[in-house]
Amino acid sequence: MTMFSNLARGMIAALALAFASAADLAQAADAHPERRKVIIDQDAFEGPGLQPILMLLQDPTVEVLGITTVSGDGWQPEETAATLRMLELVGRKDVPVVAGATFPLVNSQARNKAREAQYGKLPYKGAWMESWPSYNTIARRQPHEAHIVPPLPEGMPTTKPYPGSAAEFLLAQSRKYPGQITIIAMGPLTNLALAQRLDDGFAGRIKELVTEGGKLENGAMAAGPKDEFAMQLDYAPRMSFNHFWDPEASHIVFTSPWPRISLVTDDASADIIGTQALIDKVTAGSTPVARYMKQTAQANYPLWDETQAAAWLKPGIARRKGRLAMDVDLMPGANYGALLTWPAGQGPGLGERDVDVIYAVDKAGVEGLFVDLLSKP
Repeated sequence: MTMFSNLARGMIAALALAFASAADLAQAADAHPERRKVIIDQDAFEGPGLQPILMLLQDPTVEVLGITTVSGDGWQPEETAATLRMLELVGRKDVPVVAGATFPLVNSQARNKAREAQYGKLPYKGAWMESWPSYNTIARRQPHEAHIVPPLPEGMPTTKPYPGSAAEFLLAQSRKYPGQITIIAMGPLTNLALAQRLDDGFAGRIKELVTEGGKLENGAMAAGPKDEFAMQLDYAPRMSFNHFWDPEASHIVFTSPWPRISLVTDDASADIIGTQALIDKVTAGSTPVARYMKQTAQANYPLWDETQAAAWLKPGIARRKGRLAMDVDLMPGANYGALLTWPAGQGPGLGERDVDVIYAVDKAGVEGLFVDLLSKP
């Protein structure tokens, strides 16, 4: 009987230990939840273009699997060098940087010039700019050929890009982590279109695509039902640089079967500016990020992509949202590359997707997150 009692007590103790261990593991899992997996696809040109990448890198809830570069605001080779150098300076060389598309699928500088000759000049053309207007107050690098990487003010990188192309990297990561990855696309969509054409299962393996661009509000578009005359204005085509740089790529992306696709509009970030006061707060410390920002940040640069990053990181920052069916105009003419929108579910049925749209955000919330993340040690 004594032997049985000792055995029973031993079994009870072992079970208690097992339950305690399980509880400890559960508590540890709650304390350290799995980080959200992200790939950043960005035309990261000059210092301000790298700030939204830094916000995502600095957030402890995010695991950046890699950064894929694509021409847009600048040429991909220079963007790749600038991104590598930024990671060196902030101590994040562990994050892969993968070179993506240098040129659009179909569009070109020659085609754009022909379009401008017939329909008028486009004020902003990204890497196709031939000169900067006199009213420009931001220090911009001089335009140059696509494959030239001029000396970077912050120094040239010593690290090299991850082997292979951005499309190959996107596909490999989507197969490794199906249903787990958010792609935050801050520039033109060429890399994503190439991945989708290489493997038509790509979009379906991505948890969510978050893109940026488009000035969609002609008044209070999301305020409620409209009559047909107001709707005719509200749903008219709009130009958006991230989409008209490579219209065919944008069309492929907007007609691909993503489980979810979101768009943070330029309306949302219209009055959110990286003021000197905000930059002073970020650069007051002595962290690697603060030192990098002190070297590269420029006051009064709009926080377009920073707003996109903030709206994904903290969904509560969104103040006005809607849902639209969306595609891109591929017809030659004045609206080539313009966003096309319809009420959700009421598009022409040519593959266009319904997109979750953010029209307005909490400005103070974006500014606060910008400072908090970039000030973190």
